[in-house]
Amino acid sequence: MTSKSATATAENGGESIRFIPVQSTLYPWLVTVFVVVFLISNINATKGVELGPLITDGAFFLFPLAYIVGDVLAECYGFKSTRRAIYIGFCMAILAVVCFYIAIWLPAASFYEGQEAFAATLGLVPQIVLASLAGYLVGQLLNAWIMNTMKKRSGEGGLKTRLIASTVVGEFGDTLLFCAIAASVIGVDSVGGFINYVAAGFFWKTLIEIVLLPVTTRVIAWVKKREDYVPV
Repeated sequence: MTSKSATATAENGGESIRFIPVQSTLYPWLVTVFVVVFLISNINATKGVELGPLITDGAFFLFPLAYIVGDVLAECYGFKSTRRAIYIGFCMAILAVVCFYIAIWLPAASFYEGQEAFAATLGLVPQIVLASLAGYLVGQLLNAWIMNTMKKRSGEGGLKTRLIASTVVGEFGDTLLFCAIAASVIGVDSVGGFINYVAAGFFWKTLIEIVLLPVTTRVIAWVKKREDYVPV
């Protein structure tokens, strides 16, 4: 691996110049996927989806992927590195929302006929944005913390147990906080409706992650092998 003091020689005259070396690791790739999935989810979630008796949004199939990548980060790189990825995603989501509002506020060109559709799609309701960001932050941090805490106690063994446990806690925290903040906006106006909304979202997301558990464990094994991971 290249050292931080490495130098490169320029072609014009052989003058020595320095660059910051790029470490060979999968971490930045996983963080990129983690952040992009969250950003796309926030846009897709503006569309309501009806699949038979299930009423959901256009991001229902993406949220589990974010938690799977979060599990891989937490298991392979630890809580601090995962927390950094979560904070990056949180900040990028805020940046995206600010950019959307600025673009909507800017006067449309005379030939542009999509202003209303653009504003309807990207003009996210502030309360929904707050709910999404709060749920994401708390849910992902809980997920990573549970993974890290259980691994410290059990070592390398019990991977599936901590994956399921962290999913249950993280998804419940995410869903409960999101629904508590967004309920009044999405039309949930009764205790029974609120409980049903939380339960449906929680069980659906958790079920998908449990079904995809073999994929998560294989990805974790591949990342560890690729990174030359050596258990302590």
